[in-house]
Amino acid sequence: MELQEVEKRLKRAGGETKREEENLVHDSSIDYKGTVPLRASTGVWKASLFIITIEFSERLSYFGIATNLITYLTQVLHQDIKTAAKNVNYWTGVTTIMPLIGGFLADAYTGRFNMVMFSSLIYLMGLSLLTMSQFIPSLKPCNTKICRQPRKLHEVLLFVALYFISVGTGGHKPCLQSFGADQFDDDHLEERKKKMSFFNWWNFALCCGLFLGVTVIVYVQDSVSWGVADLVLTITLAITIVTFYMGKYCYRYRVAQGSPLRPMLQVLVAAIRKRNLPNPQNPDLLFEVPKSEKYSQGRLLLHTNRLRFLDKAAIIEENENYPSCEQKHNPWRLATLTRVEELKLILSMIPIWLTSLTNAVCLAQAPTFFVKQAATMNRNITNNFKIPPATIFSLGAIAMLISVTVYDKILVPILRKATGNERGMNILHRIGFGMILTVIAMSVAALVERKRLRYADPQAMTVFWLAPQYIILGIGDAFALVGLQEYFYDQVPDSMRSLGVALYLSVIGVGSFLSSFLIIAIDHVTEKDGRSWFGKDLSGSRLDNFFWLLAAMNGLNSCVYGYLARGYTYKNVERRVVLGDNSVTDGNDQSMA
Repeated sequence: MELQEVEKRLKRAGGETKREEENLVHDSSIDYKGTVPLRASTGVWKASLFIITIEFSERLSYFGIATNLITYLTQVLHQDIKTAAKNVNYWTGVTTIMPLIGGFLADAYTGRFNMVMFSSLIYLMGLSLLTMSQFIPSLKPCNTKICRQPRKLHEVLLFVALYFISVGTGGHKPCLQSFGADQFDDDHLEERKKKMSFFNWWNFALCCGLFLGVTVIVYVQDSVSWGVADLVLTITLAITIVTFYMGKYCYRYRVAQGSPLRPMLQVLVAAIRKRNLPNPQNPDLLFEVPKSEKYSQGRLLLHTNRLRFLDKAAIIEENENYPSCEQKHNPWRLATLTRVEELKLILSMIPIWLTSLTNAVCLAQAPTFFVKQAATMNRNITNNFKIPPATIFSLGAIAMLISVTVYDKILVPILRKATGNERGMNILHRIGFGMILTVIAMSVAALVERKRLRYADPQAMTVFWLAPQYIILGIGDAFALVGLQEYFYDQVPDSMRSLGVALYLSVIGVGSFLSSFLIIAIDHVTEKDGRSWFGKDLSGSRLDNFFWLLAAMNGLNSCVYGYLARGYTYKNVERRVVLGDNSVTDGNDQSMA
């Protein structure tokens, strides 16, 4: 009887220890004290709301500036449409490529929270400079109401301020989104489901910022003053930076792990050194993290059959003693299977990244040529009220808001039951569907532009003819852009998630540069025939031909993308999954893809 009583006590004590372990988050994250976080008091939505708040403010600022920037350059600085479009594309390109640097520094050295705080202050400096350029008399474009010859100093300060914002975005954008996703434990079933919704609601907040930016902020710019709009944006961002800092007690943090490029180079060197060795038939013979280090190294990746040449880096040679390898091994000669699979992940992303660029070129038209189309059309809502040209951009934001909500609340539950996939729809399928919608949107834009050119007076045509192209593009963004965010965050190695979000943003940035390059190249070619597709104004241009070209390019690109997506192998993770009901299971997982 005494023996049975002792066994019961041990079992009860073991159960209590197990529950205590499940109350902690063992996903390599720490709390603000540097200890293992408590599940109940850190992370998930309580932390994410602080993070989403500052994202809303940043997107309000960005879209409030970006969507109406071409109007400012043409109407205040008197740049021609071709120069203004190129300047907008250059700025957008730099702004969305800078995150590659910010993401790398955050993952390798600073950590995400510190990078968000630092870059947010730089962003605030950029907004402050914009505000000063509108209120300080010597920095204003002119001292007269109608500005015929703007000051050169104002133009210089404007671009300095804009590129301050670019640098701020470089650290802010990749780290904030990945920091928000870090608040959810991938090994906890309930938190993992919430994480899938996080990207949808993140984009909901983004679209709210976009909507208010292209309606309220743009209206203030056009009807009140550019200075008042800049002041509102500066104050709003300052408040949300303070709010974000106040949430530091409930965040889950990830420690920077050094340069992620070094382990990849080690895998490549080790594979080249062992290039003459045959691959083993059984992948279990490949070297992996020693058992003594398994739980301190984060999640492990299981073997995949792609890029088998790299497997040679994890082959244990005959002259190597496996027990000694567990104690110490030279990473330049012997890599773990997880490191090999991480390099495979990055290399497999390159074709997907390349085939996403044409879609991004199409998206670059919305804040440039679409807005200039709106400027030439009838924008009267009533006899006394006219909407600003950039406000038509809000239709895309509304379409994306509705699409994200319908997708998350209606389509995902239905698709989960139908396919058995936790996400509802495969990530790459979601992106591909968005690309098809982009082809349709550009085709509609070409037809509308052809109709606009037929009018002797474009003012006879209401601006709401542009609604279909914006709405279809907005719905496409809900699939393609949100899908790309999930893909680049989820499929990169865990130590590179800020850089993963930066890779997504670089798609948009390189797409903007490619758009500028296309404009220059097409202008050069068509100018030889006597009529450039890009004249000094839209009436003398042939944007309809440009839109048809983009639709054709994106259609062909979608076929190539579909072929690549069909044979794609997703990240294969060895998981210790907490089910949320005090039970734990081990296994591998590809269902999130």
